[in-house]
Amino acid sequence: MTLVAEVVRNDVVESVHHGRIVAVDINGVQSLAVGDISSPFFPRSALKPLQALGMLRAGWVPADDEQLALACASHSGESEHLVVVRRMLDGAALDESALDNTPGMPLDETALRAMVRADAPPDKLHQNCSGKHAAMLATCVANGWTTKGYRDPGHPLQLAIRGSIEDAAGESVAAVAVDGCGAPLFALSPLAVARAFGRLVTADVGTPERRIADAMRAHPFLVGGTDRDITKLMQSVDGLLVKDGAEGVCAAATATGMGVVLKIDDGSGRARTPVLVEALRRIGATQLASSTIADSAVLGHGEPVGVVRAAF
Repeated sequence: MTLVAEVVRNDVVESVHHGRIVAVDINGVQSLAVGDISSPFFPRSALKPLQALGMLRAGWVPADDEQLALACASHSGESEHLVVVRRMLDGAALDESALDNTPGMPLDETALRAMVRADAPPDKLHQNCSGKHAAMLATCVANGWTTKGYRDPGHPLQLAIRGSIEDAAGESVAAVAVDGCGAPLFALSPLAVARAFGRLVTADVGTPERRIADAMRAHPFLVGGTDRDITKLMQSVDGLLVKDGAEGVCAAATATGMGVVLKIDDGSGRARTPVLVEALRRIGATQLASSTIADSAVLGHGEPVGVVRAAF
């Protein structure tokens, strides 16, 4: 295992995180490689932009860039997110009952508290993957495919998405699993995912790849939400594309097409942002040189007494 981050409390290393990191340009030239970057892993929600690419190629026509950004999002369940998801469904002449993602509560604390006060149960609309599922349904409608069973790996929708992902990544899917939201999840190597992300930002303007990158970068709040690290990063660094995923995963691409992927082995999310920021700094993202985004404080009685920091 390869050390990538450490947790320091009062100048004493309390625990460590291992993982893997890769930065590569679209021509395959690596500028950073830590740990095993060739073995397959599950990118979790970091794969959403590539799933959206499959939907665009299959004929989905989002009404605007907000809808495209939501298709790529793990949104926080705030009102601004829900409005766009509902518009996606309305455009396909569907309603919330068509969604087949796992019910969930908002990631945003304010929105979560409001639901708890209202004694509202988890629902499919507030769950962070509802935008992706709404786009999947809209793609089915656009093609005349049945919306029933759209999550099945053998459904025409999922076959189209898988083929597009393999094409963008330049690698065959190593395994298929079920993601937390119920949609198929495809295993690829970190190296392949990094290459694919780089291609999103360097594609010609107007292509499906570039439309995804431009929509996400134009609407970073819709991709994440209030106080989300990926939202802050895209708002802070010109041309940066970032998508997070569960189990300590993150994928990014700089404006020059350098793709970056990281996976924290123990699945911890607290090390993800410090490691990503350090990786971006090492490949030349100078706008992060004095950034406080990477700060991940260790608290004692509510006060900062340490930090989670990159250590690779």
